[in-house]
Amino acid sequence: MKNLKKFAALMLAGMMTLSMAACGGNSASAPAATDDGAATEATADGGDSAAATEATEATSDMAVAMVTDYGDITDQSFNQTTYEACKAFGENNGIDFTYYKPEGDSTAERVAMIDKAVADGYNVIVMPGFAFGEAIQEVADIYPDVKFVALDVSEFDLGGSTPANVYTAVYQEELPGYMAGYAAVKLGYKKLGYLGGMAVPAVIRYGYGFVQGADAAAKELGLSDVEVKYAYGNQFFGDADITAVMDTWYGAGTEIVFAAGGSIYESACEAAQKTDGKVIGVDVDQKAIIDGKFGDGMTVTSAMKGLAATVNTILGAIKDGNWADYAGKTETLGLVSGTDMSLNYVGLPDSTSFGEGFEKADYEALVAAMVSGEVTVDNDSSSEEPKAETVKVDFQGNIK
Repeated sequence: MKNLKKFAALMLAGMMTLSMAACGGNSASAPAATDDGAATEATADGGDSAAATEATEATSDMAVAMVTDYGDITDQSFNQTTYEACKAFGENNGIDFTYYKPEGDSTAERVAMIDKAVADGYNVIVMPGFAFGEAIQEVADIYPDVKFVALDVSEFDLGGSTPANVYTAVYQEELPGYMAGYAAVKLGYKKLGYLGGMAVPAVIRYGYGFVQGADAAAKELGLSDVEVKYAYGNQFFGDADITAVMDTWYGAGTEIVFAAGGSIYESACEAAQKTDGKVIGVDVDQKAIIDGKFGDGMTVTSAMKGLAATVNTILGAIKDGNWADYAGKTETLGLVSGTDMSLNYVGLPDSTSFGEGFEKADYEALVAAMVSGEVTVDNDSSSEEPKAETVKVDFQGNIK
């Protein structure tokens, strides 16, 4: 099968110029004209005309496809955020964009959609989520001229190394986790919960950060009665068993739960409905989907990863002919600015229920302190159980 794909790749390479023209339609000509102007200006100023030409060619030949993971582009999570960012980038830059949805949740079906995207003439493939690790390992060497961009895919997911035509981004989950825990305590919540999905490093880091943030806020406020119930569902979706545990948490006084692990948040939300409890979303701003389904005002904030910022940065680099600066790398992204929140790759959303004790200015001050190094967050994920000095942690292990 692999040899057949390599043969197909050679055939595709021979037809690439024609396929790009057919696939891009009229949209590729507009940015090319703009870049020609930039190239002329650079030459007149004594700049590097070869680099300008490379950028022009990168733009005119660029065609972007996104492949969804097991969700779809309306999931209000990884897929939708990535899709909307790619679509907006394409529209703003006159670059052809489409997306492909695998028929099922398997590596083979993800590979099939990547194959189709390449066959259709797309030479930049964007993939959200760690589930693409095996697919990337299978296709990267088959399509050496295709640029693969993967979000939240680590070198571990890739088998230990990043192929030369692949860029992947992972995130410092402990940082937005810290922000969420800090905000919750500052806003007056004392009975907290952390419901992780499977105890993989990213989920552990979210939880570690959450406890550290709550601990820091409790110290600042001089509180000795802040508690965190802490458990992993051992899966990335909610069910009756996990909801039953969440019922016991909220029924015993838990006020707010940070649910970090795919759709496992649904179990926390179902339980929170019964007690007018609150939740904290994860990965993207989940307020719209949670409040829309479970009740307005349920979501206090979300610990977010900057998927859209990553898409804009990498696609922009490809458009400008700077792919070489990113190819073959896996980068860990976090905070880069203490003044412009939009530049950061992790953070809390504007929809956060800012209020007395934690206004938006307090959030911005916290971010600035984290960027400067005044506030540090431990990212050790070697143990599933977090530690705290002031907050009492009730570690319950795996629910299932």
